[in-house]
Amino acid sequence: MHMNHLQHEKSPYLLQHAENPVDWYPWGARAFEKAKQEDKPVFLSVGYSTCHWCHVMAHESFEDGRVAEFLNAHFISIKVDREERPDVDAVYMDFCQAMTGSGGWPLTILMTPEQRPFFAGTYLPRESRGGMIGLLDLLHTVAREWAHNRPALLAAGERVVQALDGRREPGPGEPSARMLRQAVSLFGQSYDARWGGFGGAPKFPVPHNLLFLLRYAERERDESCRRMAEHTLEHMAAGGLFDHVGGGFSRYSTDKKWLVPHFEKMLYDNALLAQAYLEAYEQTDRPLFRTAAERTLDYVLRELTAPEGAFYCGQDADSDGVEGKYYVFTPREVREVLGEADGARFCRAFDITERGNFEGKSIPNRIASFAWEADPSLYELCERLYLYRKHRTRLHLDDKILTSWNALMLSALARAHRVLHDERYLEAAWKAQVFLEQCLSQPDGRLYVRWRDGEAAHAGQLSDYAFYALALLDLYEETFSVSFLHRAAALADWMRRLFWDENKGGFFLYASDAEQLIHRPKEVYDGALPSGNSVAALLLGRLARLTGEEKWRGLAQRQLRFVAGQIADYPAAYSVSLLAILEEVSPTEELVCVTADPSLPDDVREKLQSQPLFRPAVLVKTPRNADELACVAPFTKAYPIPPSGTRFYLCRGGTCAAPVDNWEDLHL
Repeated sequence: MHMNHLQHEKSPYLLQHAENPVDWYPWGARAFEKAKQEDKPVFLSVGYSTCHWCHVMAHESFEDGRVAEFLNAHFISIKVDREERPDVDAVYMDFCQAMTGSGGWPLTILMTPEQRPFFAGTYLPRESRGGMIGLLDLLHTVAREWAHNRPALLAAGERVVQALDGRREPGPGEPSARMLRQAVSLFGQSYDARWGGFGGAPKFPVPHNLLFLLRYAERERDESCRRMAEHTLEHMAAGGLFDHVGGGFSRYSTDKKWLVPHFEKMLYDNALLAQAYLEAYEQTDRPLFRTAAERTLDYVLRELTAPEGAFYCGQDADSDGVEGKYYVFTPREVREVLGEADGARFCRAFDITERGNFEGKSIPNRIASFAWEADPSLYELCERLYLYRKHRTRLHLDDKILTSWNALMLSALARAHRVLHDERYLEAAWKAQVFLEQCLSQPDGRLYVRWRDGEAAHAGQLSDYAFYALALLDLYEETFSVSFLHRAAALADWMRRLFWDENKGGFFLYASDAEQLIHRPKEVYDGALPSGNSVAALLLGRLARLTGEEKWRGLAQRQLRFVAGQIADYPAAYSVSLLAILEEVSPTEELVCVTADPSLPDDVREKLQSQPLFRPAVLVKTPRNADELACVAPFTKAYPIPPSGTRFYLCRGGTCAAPVDNWEDLHL
């Protein structure tokens, strides 16, 4: 069996290509040195293991003998897993978008041995068709021009690279409530009042947009803003985007009413959507939102959780080479599994018809029978069908463990424990956090990007530090274990040292001592994933409020001004930055609870956890943790341990009230 240079890699995506006839190399010095020695251009292909169109291009082209023969003769071919190397992906996606006006995966780049790109595209068919150049024609043209007209071939790409390097970065701005109002107005202009969501098909959930709208609505008592978020959450949970049989959400909907998804399921989508549904449930107390959150979290715990407790990346859209096959049913199949009566009931409830709604079969959905939240007995039928479905066919599992995505799940689980009072979620968060410390942290406290098959690899990037530190603050606010606060501050300090731009503000995507690529971007746009800069703004503001440290307050202010300058033209594209600005411009409260007991008394803990969504930033000082707390929040040294009971110190908007010994006297 032919094996190329990917055979010893750990990435599931790279291993999927280890038997290709294409002589793939992983990204690294060896491949580029070979390209220099042989004076060949580099063919770079970037994707991920659950990407449907990556599979299509692989089957059409990279398993094809003619394509492989030409690539091997005239190019050095490199495969990159974008989830392992988000820096490489971001830099060359930036080039692709600048050159072509669009982007996506698989990402196809042609470059020099010096890593200077001169062609960019996404999916390419093997043969030219319908006005789209085919891969074989492209490769033949490039090989000819490389040999006979190289300066002209490289010129256009070099102009794009120089333009990227020379882009004028917006100056700092002033975070303001006006930006928030402008974003809400922009969301309103693109809002689909019939089906929820924003814009037309394809529709992406973008849960952080919904989180912003919910929090803004709660702060400002803006009912139209709240309705946009709730209506979208309702329709996403009713459509085929949500897996009614097994729980969890697919990446996006190919149609406007959320019926037909692109079937791959990703950890980050489900972690963020769980947070959005938890927020909606906390504000409204509606069972629909609770159920969607629970079934999403339980899907992750059931199908994306490693034995060690951390969380895998996601599941493929395809099974047996067919997109969506795993998820669709016929009426006959349902009746055979559930019996005639229960089968007919399930088919009526979930729109399983003879005609079907997807390639002759049916995606379960509740679009036509929207009042489904009142009938929990249907879940027993879903569970029976789920057990059948698991054995009918299999989905590919990407079993990489990524620091940043696991951090998003930690935040979701911490919030789920607070809102739903289910100890399973906090236990799962503890277990995953221990894994991140033991397997994805270096002895000096720095982070790795991924772990798989016993190996941690790749220097942590901005999102790893920002997401994980914020998750640790979420865990602190749920448990009041000072070790979480201490570790969050240590990670924030590493983040400042490795990524901060002292001259212009903001954080670079990859570290100052990491491999330096042709471009060192600062990402702010909040797409499918929040950007590291947006999350850093949220993190630093919260860390400043919890610790009282001026170094965090000053850095938080600089970062807020940086993101405010970046987002001014179209703030609706930067919803996590908006969340940070919302916290900045809103009245703040800080509460220090000082107790004579060895740990926080249960009755005080229950009262703190029952606080509404915008509770104060809370610190808990006990005789046991006083010294450790003073290391990370030095101002707490001045708060004496009372002779007995618990004393409360509350500050509002920079003004502190006299301490009180009774909870009821706080008037929260």
